[in-house]
Amino acid sequence: MLMKISEVAKHVNMPISTLRYYEKMGIIPDEYILRDRNNYRNYSAEIIHHLTVVKSCLAVGFSIHEVVSMVVKGGFSRDEQTRILKEKIKEIEDTQKKLDVSKQSLNEILELDLVCEDGFGKHK
Repeated sequence: MLMKISEVAKHVNMPISTLRYYEKMGIIPDEYILRDRNNYRNYSAEIIHHLTVVKSCLAVGFSIHEVVSMVVKGGFSRDEQTRILKEKIKEIEDTQKKLDVSKQSLNEILELDLVCEDGFGKHK
């Protein structure tokens, strides 16, 4: 079954412009795109699963460039996939620790009861 870009966009809940951008970036490989006589794009049904995986990767914090690298590679062993996911988990945990420190610092500033009405950082 072949689909037009508008049909793919509806299936995966993405704007057409995003799909075109993904093509340009290499996130959508040529294997999913067939051109008709008028040079219109037709997509194979497998594109839906591919884009669902892409959306999932982006939702959990992988960057566009990381997704491009994964697509270009074409596949991963189970060990490599586990390593990549564990690295992303570690990255998220490190970010979470930094955010906790920032949150604590902001709470400490609140406790100091600093106001800026009479000048930056002056006590009430």
